[in-house]
Amino acid sequence: METQCLQDFRDLCTFESFKGFWHYYGYGVDQRELIDREFQRIKGVTYLDHAGTTLFPESQIKGFYDDISRNVYGNPHSHNPSSRLTHDTVESVRYRILEHFNTCPEEYSVIFTSGCTAALKLVADTFPWKAESDEGPGSQFCYLTDNHTSVMGIRGVTALQGVGTVSVLPHEVERRARKPPTQTNGEECAAPHLFCYPAQSNFSGRKYPLSYVKGIQSQQLYPACEHRGRWFVLLDAACFVSCSPLDLSQYPADFVPVSFYKMFGFPTGLGALLVRNEAAEVLRKTYFGGGTAAAYLVTENYFVPKPNVVSRFEDGTISFLDIISLHHGFETLQKLTGSMLNIQLHTFGLARYTFSVLSCLCHSNGKPVAQIYCDNDFQNIAEQGAILNFNLLDCRGRTVGYSQVDKMASLFNIHIRTGCFCNTGACQHYLAISNQNLKSNLHAGHICGDNIDLIEGRPTGSIRVSFGYSSSFEDCQNFLRFVVNCFVDKPLILDQKRLTKLKSAEPMESAASYDLASIPNGQLGHQDGQTITPSPGRIAPSEDTVSKQEKNNGSCHTLTNLFIYPVKSCASVEVTEWPLGPQGLLYDRLWMVVNENGVCLSQKREPKLCLIHPIICLASNTLQLQVSGMEPVTVPLETSLMSSDLRTSQSKVCGDRVQTVDCGEEVSAWLSEVLGKPCRLLRQRPEFLRDMKFGPEKENFGPTALSLVNEAQFLLINKASVSLLQEHIANRQDSENEGTWHDMEKLIQRFRANLVISGQEAFAEDDWSHLTVGDTQFQVIGRCGRCQMIGVDQKSATRTQEPLRSLSECRSGKVTFGVYLAHQSARNTTAVPVLSVGARVIPRISESTDKP
Repeated sequence: METQCLQDFRDLCTFESFKGFWHYYGYGVDQRELIDREFQRIKGVTYLDHAGTTLFPESQIKGFYDDISRNVYGNPHSHNPSSRLTHDTVESVRYRILEHFNTCPEEYSVIFTSGCTAALKLVADTFPWKAESDEGPGSQFCYLTDNHTSVMGIRGVTALQGVGTVSVLPHEVERRARKPPTQTNGEECAAPHLFCYPAQSNFSGRKYPLSYVKGIQSQQLYPACEHRGRWFVLLDAACFVSCSPLDLSQYPADFVPVSFYKMFGFPTGLGALLVRNEAAEVLRKTYFGGGTAAAYLVTENYFVPKPNVVSRFEDGTISFLDIISLHHGFETLQKLTGSMLNIQLHTFGLARYTFSVLSCLCHSNGKPVAQIYCDNDFQNIAEQGAILNFNLLDCRGRTVGYSQVDKMASLFNIHIRTGCFCNTGACQHYLAISNQNLKSNLHAGHICGDNIDLIEGRPTGSIRVSFGYSSSFEDCQNFLRFVVNCFVDKPLILDQKRLTKLKSAEPMESAASYDLASIPNGQLGHQDGQTITPSPGRIAPSEDTVSKQEKNNGSCHTLTNLFIYPVKSCASVEVTEWPLGPQGLLYDRLWMVVNENGVCLSQKREPKLCLIHPIICLASNTLQLQVSGMEPVTVPLETSLMSSDLRTSQSKVCGDRVQTVDCGEEVSAWLSEVLGKPCRLLRQRPEFLRDMKFGPEKENFGPTALSLVNEAQFLLINKASVSLLQEHIANRQDSENEGTWHDMEKLIQRFRANLVISGQEAFAEDDWSHLTVGDTQFQVIGRCGRCQMIGVDQKSATRTQEPLRSLSECRSGKVTFGVYLAHQSARNTTAVPVLSVGARVIPRISESTDKP
């Protein structure tokens, strides 16, 4: 009998047996291979405390180290190049966080904190609590009894403000639901209330319905149904998001605190509060630290906060290097696992198998080996996470102290967690510890976190094993063998009836699927049968085409050059004619190169971009990138022709959020080799609309869609202005300028304009309000402010002080050159306008010459 039971147990501890319980394991590669490659430091270790912190993979740390070794990151409160890089990278990480939770900056803001606890404290300190008064009822702070200590700590703030407190047992939320209270006397109660609950219990792994979010907000569930006012929901997601996908577009909680070490293992000491923008408006912050003030006075009690949510709540300098490391956490997690859904399936399977075997282990007298604290049989992935909580029992049914188990596990290099896990409410519920018991235990000398595991034979805590994405079947195997070898009174007996029942049960897998929003890729129209390459020559206008009178009064000019820039900051493509698209010239700046953190690269940071030459082929629907000394690389023009598994992402251009599609690994490797650092090529999503920002003087001008340009659809420069600047540079006696500024075409290329016109008067374009090119009408939006980017020679990628220095001198301190244009019918036109070199350009003078 003993031999047969041991053999049955050995058979049960095989991978084939595991597959009988659960079909999903790993991420397409051998899990042992993943551990050997990424987690060599845990060889010989059975790590089962992923709910405490998961473990970081080696490639994540290497990627982060390489990043900070290559780049200079300055304090984001400054405005120098290294500080701007930090700011842009941090903003890119914010977008990545929102993308991970399937939401966007229009709905949520990411406020970085030192951890989940700090995020909770931020809500406690800034929520607009209202005490009950003669004017009406006060606020209610309500919470599930199954909550982390850091949530319960909010009570310390509310108690001092006369706010009511309601503790809610888990079963009461739905059982006591009823119709919301009606308003009385025609007055609406304005009291704000807060309900807090965990998406997943850190004690038992129980998942609470995410539908509670809308149910509480709409006052259909208890306790919201019993109190009039406005209800907010704080969803503690710290434990949940380590192994499960959270879709905030479906479950829009008002406040969502997270800790990133639970997701990635690194960095520690960094968390965030995801706050719904609608809810952020009610928060009231009193303390103000560095970076949060729009203005304040030292001699008066005068302070105006910055308008943006994030800037108001992030006091002082954020932990920017830790934040930058999050990008590598997301990237590595994606590469190793594919998705959070895969992690959820993998970890739930391990927990379900361990639960099933452990619950069937019996001593020689048939008594169970473990008392498991669980509200289900791990049959529904939507109701249970990858956590198993229990106490071991001896053959007489007495609890084995958790400290004894912990010490024994350490001898076998098995890492578990014991105690109450900062969740007194759940601990009391599952271990049947009354309030009086808890107070008596304190008087007996037991405090949270100590090793006093039994008082009068009753447990003061329990044992928790938790799984993460790097966990393996061998971890389950080692743990179960440890329990049998050390704590089972032999001969071992298996509860075969229960085992058969658990094994035959069909777990609910469909609940694992979260319908994350997917936006279908659109497609821009194009003209078939055309290949566009740099023009060998230009059509020069005949002197006879412009009358002497028109020359003299400046009423007519000529379009002499036409350029498009398919990839932002890369070389131009000069054409003799080109169609207009919905965002400017067709395919102009629809692509951009970003660094490993998703930050857009420009020639200010990477001048070698100008050496990359794009070629558009409409016949084959391709964009080809060329650079001297390398084979070219080709990507599709349209997103509909790309691989279906390409990732969408969000980035930032000139302060605006843009939605993009990654163009794949081949072009990424090509660009990385050209630029000598990790890079990717992104394309703007066709259905994404980015509107141009207008000043007050353009209020009557309708919305204009932009590509990845900085400011406007088109940039125009005047050859007469270029000639004046060229003359000024030539007159300087600096050695840098000697013999290098005689080529007007090279100087024109530095300004990266779309339209170049002939003119008689330098800077006459500054005073124009409208112009017509051929039959196409444009509005002048404003002047183009210049920066050090025009100091990059577009042929050699070398930097010079000119022409920026001379531009400032000849314009009396101004550094504007050229004007921005918008095409008024670009978004809704049915006909496709075409611009042609040689077309007449007729401007209209602005009534006001005080343009920005």
